[in-house]
Amino acid sequence: MARPEHGFCLHVLIGKGRQDDSSSTVAIITKNVIIVTEVEMTGLALETVRKRRGVSQRKAAQMLGLSQSMLSHLETGKRRVSLEVAQRAAEVFGSDPTTLPLDAERRHSEEALASELGALGYSGYAHLPGRLRNPAELLLDALDRSDLEVRTVEGLPYLVLRYPHLDWAWLLREAKLRNRQNRLGFVVSLASRLALQYDSRVAPGVLEPVLQELEDARLVKEDTLCQESLPPSRKKHLRGVRSKLAAHWNLDTRVSEADLAHYVA
Repeated sequence: MARPEHGFCLHVLIGKGRQDDSSSTVAIITKNVIIVTEVEMTGLALETVRKRRGVSQRKAAQMLGLSQSMLSHLETGKRRVSLEVAQRAAEVFGSDPTTLPLDAERRHSEEALASELGALGYSGYAHLPGRLRNPAELLLDALDRSDLEVRTVEGLPYLVLRYPHLDWAWLLREAKLRNRQNRLGFVVSLASRLALQYDSRVAPGVLEPVLQELEDARLVKEDTLCQESLPPSRKKHLRGVRSKLAAHWNLDTRVSEADLAHYVA
């Protein structure tokens, strides 16, 4: 699992401080957790990754399907980097998809979710052609559904493992607004356990403040992991056989870390 090369990553600090909201950085303090993130691909990020690839502005404009003057406007901040340009830049230069613009209301089809998981590196859907998408946005889209194919649900912890520096401030806020924190907490917990067992490339402690925030917001109400249409009898059965981790997050599901070891082993 390679770390993103352009350096716009999540920084997590424990302590007390202030809230600061600027055009490119958001710091959100909740209790003793400060999470600071780069919220989208800025012109500076676009210029940085282009130069690190050793590509001239003229050549980069051709690769992105833009005029050189337009690319210059984007890099100097005179024009905002659109989602389409950000996606293309991520694909052409291999830049970090966590810098792609975020939209909490954007919803894609189940087929698109699967192909986007594949584009982000999930081996279960590697055969599907798809566009890059911000992993935080994909997680919210998937977890905020009444029903989702189990195979796709099983790919969600991979996103946390592969992109532990994603925009947690945004994702935590949007998940709690939709009462999806238990689902997110379960997915992050699975990823954290898998990281400890199989993947030492996720730095110890990176997910701890995220889990602390989700634990503080954990809901008592029982839920499913995107399987709301199941009949009551099936939900009752799942409640009787679910893992201790699923029970902790009040989710009726049989998904467990044993089912997911294949993509990190």
